[in-house]
Amino acid sequence: MSFGNRKIFISEAGTGYPVVLLHGGGPGASGLSNYSRNIDALARHFRVIVPDMQGYGRSTKGVNRQDPFGDLADVMLGLLDALDIPRAHFVGNSLGGACALRLALDRPDRVSALVLMGPGGINTTRALPTAGLGKLLDYYGGTGPSLEKLRSFIREYLVHDGAAVPEDMIRQRYEASIDPDVVAAPPLRRPPSLAAALRMDFTRDRRLAKCTIPTLVLWGTADKVNRPSGGKALQSRMPNCDLYLFANTGHWVQWERAEEFNAATTAFLRQQSPEGARR
Repeated sequence: MSFGNRKIFISEAGTGYPVVLLHGGGPGASGLSNYSRNIDALARHFRVIVPDMQGYGRSTKGVNRQDPFGDLADVMLGLLDALDIPRAHFVGNSLGGACALRLALDRPDRVSALVLMGPGGINTTRALPTAGLGKLLDYYGGTGPSLEKLRSFIREYLVHDGAAVPEDMIRQRYEASIDPDVVAAPPLRRPPSLAAALRMDFTRDRRLAKCTIPTLVLWGTADKVNRPSGGKALQSRMPNCDLYLFANTGHWVQWERAEEFNAATTAFLRQQSPEGARR
């Protein structure tokens, strides 16, 4: 899908009310790989749209470092326009959750419901980065990307049970992570200034308390990338925010607890869909 000077790769499945699935920001991430255990289940009830976010997969590379969440949200707004979709539900994991939440704050008229799994940008300026986030942000630094670095991040920090992640998935993500265009402009890096860091912390955005969009937050209690306390921070600030905490689960709720994720997300989003669009 091309619009402006951007090209965003998307996959679609199902029919009905539109649901956009936004993947996380780890090295080599893509829409289809992040939601491999969810697309078919959600497509039984919705029109499921799965993009590679800007900077990842087969989409245009490069993200504005001064305001990455805003840049990614602008791209999703452009995608909605290109697809002639006035409003949609958004499901976002990690960086994708930050993108979805920023879009909801910037253009609440275009977002009908949110499902956020361990979203980025919550309390990030109120404590030092977690060890997992540090590993993620340092992937392209130092000696540069490597299979061992990625294997360590995924098995030791991304999920609770690292042995459950197939080696071929890790290798596929590694190959995607060393695309020369990605290496030249990594999409997820440390904020270049204090102003940029503050802009990336949603708990410092006064609009959050006025965001009445129905929101479901799902967070693994063993998340080593984004602190699980972020769930309560969102629930205490957002008027219509439900929170589910998953025991023995890391940063990848939609993959680690796929069956429960699919059931909870389907039920929540069906409730928020226009009556005529429910299936």
